[in-house]
Amino acid sequence: MTDPWVALEPGADPIERVRVLRHAHEAFTEAGTVERPVRSVVADSWRRSARAGVGPDGTASVELTDGDLGSYRAEHPLARVMPLVRELMGTFAADGEHLLAVCDAQGRMLWVEGHPATLRRADRMNFVPGARWAESAVGTNAPGTAVAVDRPVQVFAAEHFIRRVQPWTCAAAPVHDPRTGRVLGAVDITGGDGLAHPHSLGFVQAVARAAESQLALLTPLETAAADTLDLTALGRDEAHLVVDGRRIRLSRRHSEIVVLLARHPEGLTGDELLCALYEDESVTPVTLRAELARLRRLLGPALLGSRPYRLMVPVESDVAVVERRLETGAVTGAATAYSGPLLPGSQAPAVVRLRQRLADGLRTALIARRDPDLLADWAHAPWGEDDLDVWRALAAVRPTAAARARLRELESELAAPPGWARQPTRPTPH
Repeated sequence: MTDPWVALEPGADPIERVRVLRHAHEAFTEAGTVERPVRSVVADSWRRSARAGVGPDGTASVELTDGDLGSYRAEHPLARVMPLVRELMGTFAADGEHLLAVCDAQGRMLWVEGHPATLRRADRMNFVPGARWAESAVGTNAPGTAVAVDRPVQVFAAEHFIRRVQPWTCAAAPVHDPRTGRVLGAVDITGGDGLAHPHSLGFVQAVARAAESQLALLTPLETAAADTLDLTALGRDEAHLVVDGRRIRLSRRHSEIVVLLARHPEGLTGDELLCALYEDESVTPVTLRAELARLRRLLGPALLGSRPYRLMVPVESDVAVVERRLETGAVTGAATAYSGPLLPGSQAPAVVRLRQRLADGLRTALIARRDPDLLADWAHAPWGEDDLDVWRALAAVRPTAAARARLRELESELAAPPGWARQPTRPTPH
């Protein structure tokens, strides 16, 4: 007899993973909940909820109704995988008197389906299609928190920030665009104590992965490439640009130009580009025009416009992915997407400012998060090995002998008093 748990091995068919996890959940779920200390993911969410001004007696507001909701759902990328989501979750939700729900990246509920009696109870707290369940709107809840932190989240009963939601338990996992990594929304299972089991989280995570696999099949890369340019510029001096399925390695100067034009879809004048690119004020506009002419020949005349200089199609970049995730508080996702400093060898003034702003934003978020694994990843990366602030934070939350020794070494090298914060050392250009 074939061992069913092989379906949980890496690389297994995602739909089979869902089915095995569903059966495991049904076999092992026990009624009732167990007292547990406040988990860090919940404590962090409570703090963000309080900072956002969420009150414990609040409720969700309905932002999309009737025709607006219908048209928005029809155009949303997740509409294409709803048949799969219903196939994998629908019977389980109905039989267990649970609800399946799908929200967008802003935490707005697009679909809420399941057992009729449970739907009526959910309606009383506005857990309905069109309602905004973002963490910043209604506090800690699985779908809203999952899109905020960009990782699977399970929320049990009193862990919910709003009182009227505390009789419920839910588990949700974000769904990403398989091409860009951008969060599209989340899939969620919501119900009572029957969901208070770790298998619930594995179940929705497997559904989310299956949805991403389906999206990848429905969106061929060659079709998508005609609509956008894909720019990779983190951790490399020469950026890569995907144009109509072609992967182009840009020169250092062209890399700087494309990064800056991607930041300014409205375009930049010649004078603005000149100031952004060159420290030496003696560089003439003729030099810049020559570089732009070479770039136009490389990309094709239809992709690079002039007066002002601009890229004629949208650009999706790894820089933008990190920034979006930081803006939504998804620190883990931002750290995962950050493969190194932006064009580390560039001395173009505007690139230097952007590089430093991105690195400082991420490292500040990592220090505030106090996650030992994320801090260790940064500290042991080439760009973080001399980052005194990060090593101090790491030694505080994971005081291993190696971390303390490295911290003493850095403080000795810098002869720094304990309260002095040093900027991280920039990597040497290659």
